Amino acid sequence: MTHRTLAEVGLCLTVLQEDMDPLTPKQDQFDAIESTAIAILDSEFEQYIPGALQEYLQTYLYLKQMELGLIQFPDPLEA
Repeated sequence: MTHRTLAEVGLCLTVLQEDMDPLTPKQDQFDAIESTAIAILDSEFEQYIPGALQEYLQTYLYLKQMELGLIQFPDPLEA
């Protein structure tokens, strides 16, 4: 059984995005990252403290959405 740190999981997702064609639409980039994150969660969740990997991936994906401009920050509805 291989154990990866959360940082290594994040690096895996970052490398995935870096390897994409820069002309790939941002939503398609996010969808590919999200699909990979789901696959990682499905296959590796038992290697982490309960909930840790899920929380990490949810946070990573939220930040990636902001980075790609797919969601506004700060949320204008919360202002």
